[in-house]
Amino acid sequence: MDSETLRRIISTLANKNDELQNFLETVENTVTGLQEESYKVMSDLEAELEQLRSVLEEKGAELRHIIKEEQQRKEAELQKQLSEGKFALLSCEELREFANQTVTMAPAFRLTTRPAVSDNMSQFTVDFSTERAGLQRLHFLPVPRAPEIDLSNCVVRDNAITVAWQPLGDADSDGGSGPIERYELEYRKTNRDSSRAAGEACWEKICDIRETQVTISGEGQRLQEKSSPRLKFDSPFVVVRVRARNKAAAGDFSEPIAMETKAFNFGFDAVTAHAELKVHGDSVTWEPQGVKGHDPRLRAKDNKSRCLKNSSLKGQRSEKQTPLCDQEMTGGSYYWELRPLADWKSFSVGVAYRASLGRFDQLGKGAGSWCLSASQWLQTSLAAKHNNRAKALDWPLPQRIGIYCDYDNGDLMFVDVDQLRLLHSFKTKFSQPLVPAFTVWCGGITVATGLQVPSFMGKFASTNQSLSSLTIFPSLTVNICKIMSFLYLNVLINALFCRL
Repeated sequence: MDSETLRRIISTLANKNDELQNFLETVENTVTGLQEESYKVMSDLEAELEQLRSVLEEKGAELRHIIKEEQQRKEAELQKQLSEGKFALLSCEELREFANQTVTMAPAFRLTTRPAVSDNMSQFTVDFSTERAGLQRLHFLPVPRAPEIDLSNCVVRDNAITVAWQPLGDADSDGGSGPIERYELEYRKTNRDSSRAAGEACWEKICDIRETQVTISGEGQRLQEKSSPRLKFDSPFVVVRVRARNKAAAGDFSEPIAMETKAFNFGFDAVTAHAELKVHGDSVTWEPQGVKGHDPRLRAKDNKSRCLKNSSLKGQRSEKQTPLCDQEMTGGSYYWELRPLADWKSFSVGVAYRASLGRFDQLGKGAGSWCLSASQWLQTSLAAKHNNRAKALDWPLPQRIGIYCDYDNGDLMFVDVDQLRLLHSFKTKFSQPLVPAFTVWCGGITVATGLQVPSFMGKFASTNQSLSSLTIFPSLTVNICKIMSFLYLNVLINALFCRL
């Protein structure tokens, strides 16, 4: 047996082992769910029977009360007649003496000899044979069948998943359970193309769905429904399943379906970040440490004299705060977004060859980086930069920038997502793997990843702007106040080092 065959056998056994472990975990979860559901339905049954007994007792008490009231009414009538008869009998002796005069006025002659009420109570006879038959027909409510997910109408687009299904009706058409009232959908993220993959994220729920489809919204959508959950595509697949509910019962879930959710995910590479940049998840903020707190690498490499240190700091500006990302782009299309944090002063966003950009380099200064630079320090400016050239852009400063990179076609676009406006596009030919890169000074940025290429990017055709069309900013357009501020800042730094 050669080594290749042995490797295939080992790989097959490893896959089978994972499959069996997932199956055992699924069975254990099913047993736990069965116990919980059994306890729940038993409790519900006892509650329903208790309510039925309570209703029967209340109805019996009501009927008994009606009979007692009728009995008391008739007894009162008969007692009244009995009293009147006794009174008439006692007065008979006196009536004899005055028979000729009072015979027509005597109570005995005015008294009727017929009882006012009868002793018949047959009108209160009951026949509960129909009700007894109804009680004997009591049974569990028929539950709806599991719906069938319609893959032809399921769509993954713009960081949203639209799931559609077909109802299959009730399990018992004669059970009288009524029509389906609502649906429940569950979804979870997974790294495997398997609808039965276990051990992944927990199921997320969407309840009270009245239609036969629902849309799970993602972070990349411009318009969000308040009732829709936010979904980030940070896993290769999302598994969905749905079940129907009638008046009081829920059916089984449909067969789970795995839907592919391709998106570009990356994080900040803290190793490439400047010492004054603090990385917190998907945010980067600039936290100056002061002159004494600077990393020695910010100064000159040699440590021969203080004058050399001062000269090295003169040529270095605090704007050179560049973090790279931990994922490369080598082919296909990619998209991510950037939002500046409050009180920001300057930032740049773009792409770069990893080997061409150091932690102390600015984006757009060399031939291996392309960026969009924004600033609102002293004056507002927006420019596209590459290879130490810059082109001023006459657009308002955007608050949400979308970056689109088509590596194969050499397209790099920057879009104002809020206004759906193309800010600038580069047309080039990439020769090395690219990484997203950022420059931050005074403030911070937040980056949104796990986004698909949005559909609105289709209307932004490549402008095919060559790098030769980029012009250097004329020195006359630089604000004089900004130049004076830089000079004054350098004087202060030199004075501080001389005192040290």
